[in-house]
Order: sequence, then structure tokens, then C-alpha cells
Amino acid sequence: MPSDQLLTVPILCKYFEEMEMENLVVVAGDVGRAKLNRKYAERLNAPLAILDKRREGDDETVEVVSVIGDVDGKNAVMFDDEILTGGTIMELVRALKDKGANKIYAGITHALLSGPAVELIEDAPIEELVVTNTVPVPPEKTKGKIKLLSVAELFSEAIKRIHHSESVSSLFVKRA
Repeated sequence: MPSDQLLTVPILCKYFEEMEMENLVVVAGDVGRAKLNRKYAERLNAPLAILDKRREGDDETVEVVSVIGDVDGKNAVMFDDEILTGGTIMELVRALKDKGANKIYAGITHALLSGPAVELIEDAPIEELVVTNTVPVPPEKTKGKIKLLSVAELFSEAIKRIHHSESVSSLFVKRA
């Protein structure tokens, strides 16, 4: 798993931990995301569900074929490495709603947010899209349902630990 996907685990998990959501389930957007989302689920003490999706036709339309795990009546959080136009993740959100998920959130490492992304997010049945500033995110795109979290504190702590020959990996391991 690429390290860029792991570096924001503490930031995104802290945000969702502080929400103290009940009936939480972490949802992987596809089988390929299951390993990463399992790390989030472990940190959040939540079960993991996986969406089985297929891309149909030349336009790459996403269809969710089935859900592995229980999302009915639960508050769902999906994690992914990036969001570009928002089309895929919003289809996954709609599928979760159709399967009975209560409130749906997403945590994204790299928020590219091009084209109609902001409008799609605003119109979708998602409570909040939480993104980090690993790439520049224009202020006009972080409004409404889009929440921006800073990586500055985590990065500065990592730099300090490297400078002092201390453990950096302990930043990414959940403390008991």
C-alpha cells in the first residue's frame, strides 16, 4: 500500500473519532480498497463492509453489484486516496443509501476536486466529505459539505522526530 495513503490515517481517524458516532461501519469502495479501509476500521473500532462494483461501458459508469457486510441502519464512513470529479464516490454513496445506510461520510487524502466535483458532492446524500490539504485545495471548494483538515501538525511532528532520530512509525499506530 502506498505510503501516501497511510500518512493521513491518523488525521482522518482523529476527526471521525471525535464525532463519537454510534453504529459505525467503515466501507471500502471496492475490493482493492479493503486493505486500506481495514486499517481505518481497526483504528475506529468498527466493522468493515466492502462494495462490489463494476464499471460498465465506455463511459466508465459505476454500478454497485453487492455489499459484503452490514450497512443497514449504520453510519458509514468510506476512505479513499483521492477524489477527482466525484462521480464514482457519489455513486457509491447512493448505493449505500439504497442499502439502508443512515448517515454517510467520506475521508479522502488528496482532494483534486475538478470539474463538477463540488456540485456533485453538494447534491449527493452524503453528510460530509472530509479531505486533507496534501494538495492545494482552493478555499471556494471547501464549503458546504466539504471539510478541509490540515496535515501540517502531523508533518511537523514527523520532521521533528526524524531530526531527533525518534520513531516516526509510532505516529501511525493507534495508541491504546
